[in-house]
Amino acid sequence: MHNKADKLKKSKAPQAKVDERIKDRVPPGQMVTERFPILHEGEVPVYDLSQWRLRIFGEVETERTFTLEELQALPRTSVTCDIHCVTRWSKLDTTWEGIRFRDFLQLLDVKPEANYVMFHADENYDTNVPMEDLLHDDVLLAFNYDGKPLTDKHGYPLRMVVPHLYFWKSAKWLQGIEFMKEDRPGFWERNGFHNYADPFREQRFSGEDLPIPEDEWTKKEFD
Repeated sequence: MHNKADKLKKSKAPQAKVDERIKDRVPPGQMVTERFPILHEGEVPVYDLSQWRLRIFGEVETERTFTLEELQALPRTSVTCDIHCVTRWSKLDTTWEGIRFRDFLQLLDVKPEANYVMFHADENYDTNVPMEDLLHDDVLLAFNYDGKPLTDKHGYPLRMVVPHLYFWKSAKWLQGIEFMKEDRPGFWERNGFHNYADPFREQRFSGEDLPIPEDEWTKKEFD
């Protein structure tokens, strides 16, 4: 059982003033960073791309798999958005390129009763998102960040970008997309983190209204 949520709740939150010009873009309790902290569970995976596949399954008429080549041949979208991590960092004006999730859905035979999606990533990581949240213009299956391919530590070869939710919902090293009738919690959601994760409502953890996490990202690796 992971106790990261308990550790974050008990730790002292950082104190920082947010520039008045951007305060409406920065959720409560967040600190803005110019750098890109690297946070993940487990080891950074290394793939044989000739064997890598994205699996589509669950509430679909036909299960499918896509190679990286097939995905990269699809029409791409570029978005610039702010991202917010549960460990209290926010990074503004990040630019991503990939397949808009809403457009990707048009290629799939998803059943009407599919109301939720579970994203499956490496090392048994998964995270759940309501289908309606994935229809936003800026939700991507992303290949590139800041004009370059994703680095291994930021999710190469493919990751989700769901910028209006805390960034653990933007699963790195994506390998499977499962469509579901009913919701069920993912990895961090099973271990004390909030099921929905709205940064502007400080939905960091389950069971408490205003828990306070530590600024552990300042002690981690950066790009």
